[in-house]
Amino acid sequence: MPLNSSDDNRTISVFTSKLSPAADICVGLTILSVVLLSILGNGLVLVICYRRRKKMVGSELLCVNLALVDFLCCICFYPLSILSSFHHAWLGENITCVYYGLGCYIFGLCGMFTITAISIIRYLKTCYSLVYAVWLEGANMRIACTVWLVAAVWSSFPLFGWGEYVPEPYGLSCTIAWRGYHTSAKDAFYVICSFTCFTLVPVIFIVVSQCQIIYKVSRFSDSLSARGIRNNLRYAEKRLSIMFFCISLGFVIAWAPYAVVSFLFIFHKENHYMAPEGFVFPALFAKSSHIYNPFIYFYFNKTFQRELRCLLLSVWPKLGGNRVGVHIATGHQVPSHPIHIQLQERACVQKKNFSLSQDRTHSKSKSKSKSKDKATHISSKCVCSRPVYTCWGSTSKNLPSLLDTKPAKDSLPVSI
Repeated sequence: MPLNSSDDNRTISVFTSKLSPAADICVGLTILSVVLLSILGNGLVLVICYRRRKKMVGSELLCVNLALVDFLCCICFYPLSILSSFHHAWLGENITCVYYGLGCYIFGLCGMFTITAISIIRYLKTCYSLVYAVWLEGANMRIACTVWLVAAVWSSFPLFGWGEYVPEPYGLSCTIAWRGYHTSAKDAFYVICSFTCFTLVPVIFIVVSQCQIIYKVSRFSDSLSARGIRNNLRYAEKRLSIMFFCISLGFVIAWAPYAVVSFLFIFHKENHYMAPEGFVFPALFAKSSHIYNPFIYFYFNKTFQRELRCLLLSVWPKLGGNRVGVHIATGHQVPSHPIHIQLQERACVQKKNFSLSQDRTHSKSKSKSKSKDKATHISSKCVCSRPVYTCWGSTSKNLPSLLDTKPAKDSLPVSI
């Protein structure tokens, strides 16, 4: 009986929060803010990709996979940590701890593997485009499936005795038992492989690939600038490279403190070599990696900005503030040609009506008919000079471009 009672006390202490009640509430509110911001940002990314699902290509799947990982992780697992923070103890004890640890580890590996795959693919396309461009164009779906398969298989090993999912030192989250390095050879093997093969190696690939991409693009841009060549494609590629560099660097920076603290925890057999607050801040900082990717997309990618504007105008038309006219090409009608929406200011329309009415009163004389043609030309030029925005991918165009025989191909929201 004393042993059982001591085991019960140990179990209760493991799943009880080691923080003060005020700190627990702060942790819960912080995770709640992360969840709300992640759902909003990644939800918009998924909605935008769903709206143009028929136009998606294989290179966009990895970016959609990254947004899906962040979105599902915040919905399926973090609410349990929030409720536990407000309850000042982990709810459900061992069953929910295994569920939380397994799920978060799967989605964490998926996020890391996805960013690693994006970095490697962009490196191969940037430096060896002629060799790998054709093969990589159809390999993105296989890569995404492989990422989920490898993450699920490796994360399930603790269910079969290779490692274990236990509460973290502060008691409001669950993760791999890093201290299992001292318990058995199987646990030591799992912990070491988790750090080397599934943490250190992907980070090295991410950093090296992104640095090589930035160096290659900057060198190419400088060579064109030295020759006096201005190329819009060069600017777009440079902007896209900076965007993925920020995504990769942000992911590494967010998870680096947590990885370092967990790695140091391996070499200490005692439970308290660091205060519980020392584990809280790295864990919360790592969760922030779910937030900033959508904001990076919307800041660097103008296509995302146009599609978001189109989405908001379709939901709340009053946000536009201007008259909306729909113009469809009549000279060369193509069934799949997108509808072009033109925003016309009222001043321009009034000028056109005024000029037309003035021309009707002086239509009998030849000299005044010439002024009529000139006024009509000026008024039509005023309308045609307004920018025309499409719902996805194309830049601002003038109205005469609608009569082109071949519509421009939609650009990708996030090209890889």
